[in-house]
Amino acid sequence: MTDRFQTLLPRPGSAAAATGAYELTAGTGVVETPGADGMSQVVRELLTSLRLPLPTVAQAGPAGAVTLHLEPTSGTAESYRLRVHERGVDIVVATVDGLVNALHTLRQLLPDDTWRAAPRAGTRWVVQCGEVTDAPALTWRGAMLDVARHFFPKRTVLRYVDLLAMHRYNRLHLHLTDDQGWRIESRRHPEVHQVGSHRPATQLSRDRAAGRHDGTPHGGYYTLDDLAEIHAYAQERGVTLVPEIDLPGHSSALLAARPELGVGEHRVLTGWGISGGVMNPLPATVEFVGELLDELLEAVPTPYVHLGGDECVITDWANDPEISAYQKELGLAAPIDLHGHFLRALGSHLKRRGARMVVWDEAFVTGGLLDDSIVMAWRGDSVARKAAGAGYDVVRTPVYPTYLNYDQSDLPEEPLSQGGPITLPEVAAFEPVPADWSPVERSRVLGLQFQAWTEYIASERHLDYMMFPRASVLAEVAWNGRPSTAGVDGGDDVLAAHLDRLTAAGVEFRPAAGPHPWQGGGTGDRRRQSGSTMAAEIELHERISEHGDVDTSST
Repeated sequence: MTDRFQTLLPRPGSAAAATGAYELTAGTGVVETPGADGMSQVVRELLTSLRLPLPTVAQAGPAGAVTLHLEPTSGTAESYRLRVHERGVDIVVATVDGLVNALHTLRQLLPDDTWRAAPRAGTRWVVQCGEVTDAPALTWRGAMLDVARHFFPKRTVLRYVDLLAMHRYNRLHLHLTDDQGWRIESRRHPEVHQVGSHRPATQLSRDRAAGRHDGTPHGGYYTLDDLAEIHAYAQERGVTLVPEIDLPGHSSALLAARPELGVGEHRVLTGWGISGGVMNPLPATVEFVGELLDELLEAVPTPYVHLGGDECVITDWANDPEISAYQKELGLAAPIDLHGHFLRALGSHLKRRGARMVVWDEAFVTGGLLDDSIVMAWRGDSVARKAAGAGYDVVRTPVYPTYLNYDQSDLPEEPLSQGGPITLPEVAAFEPVPADWSPVERSRVLGLQFQAWTEYIASERHLDYMMFPRASVLAEVAWNGRPSTAGVDGGDDVLAAHLDRLTAAGVEFRPAAGPHPWQGGGTGDRRRQSGSTMAAEIELHERISEHGDVDTSST
């Protein structure tokens, strides 16, 4: 028998197999010890998904039991101890979060075939005996899915939640709005989704200036009920939904519906890049956006809302008399100062609703933060360290190596993508909490997050290909807070074993040798960005965040 305790990914702090095995059956009970009242439902929901209708019993039955022990002082909120013996499974946790982690580990210990929607006849839910003691090093283990550039239906998002939970990710950041689409229903202002949720065509190739489009309308949005469902589904699996309304830039879709919130005329964009679709920073805009946020939070009572703040070109602000008068009224020195003022106003609105503001790192540069704001630092170590040193909580999201929408190799067969490459070994080598940072700076790192920007990811199959197995390896980096050896030349074979689980779960990951013929993109108009080109692009973004005056016509 393969020692499945050595194939767990993320690898736990301590795992050791023992002799013997235990089989989960329809007769297995779920026992709550004193203090663990109600936790059995969490166990039942997960194991019922494996087609085991487990009863809650007062004591172990003839088929044994999964026994829950709640010990509030046994470790951190997400820690757990899992012991499998020949009479059942014992789980010791301090909170429900720890229980969810323990159950995901238990599921990985089961045969790979149990990951199938309909396991083959004769499959037995046999677990090798042994013990795992574990706790994550980082509290924010996130994944961002951009559903604005290309819309993914609710069923795909729910599947994505399952795949994140499988890897012990605990945050799903949904990028719900951008220049190319607004994906949130508004019952109070229905024109926002009626107009902003679709575009007449989509850019072909990476050459924005060429003006080549596919001529096919693209669109879609989530109703507030859909988002409430996604939120609840994710919560049951230990994943917190982090919705993003990107503002004040990247707002062409909103401005197409409500042009009075910006300067000039705007439309839902068909192409990519940095645009001039920027909300005006006036009180009426804050009030309107506040109403949209209120609707969102009523449906999704999440503790975090992302407000973007990135790539905001404010040339129109400097030329608009009303905005200039408001800047003077506030006593601000330059139009760029309105960027921080605008974000702080909306962050304060969220805070009154019990939610923390999350922003991209440009907001740190322009002073758009409250004391409890969370900074997602995408432009490298320097800005992340500065934000941490200034006392802000930081989530590490650097382009290299967390942008998993970038190529996975230099092979000409790779499909069209944003840039790259970002290889599997580079992902595995990421150090989320740099050793050369001071103890205070290190203490401000909440965790890390990978990004799936979807300009060039238009289908669920392509999303699988770009995310996995890199997301599997990064999950271990996030869980243990240090680089991983999974899948790296000369390392162990834990990733190879994990790929069998992904195969059974129907994940169309990228093979180690390169894409299958149907996954590749040939050698057409790919125009990848080299590392030096990407460095120049980040330099451009830094100029925007400091001055807001770049020409967007050719970006």
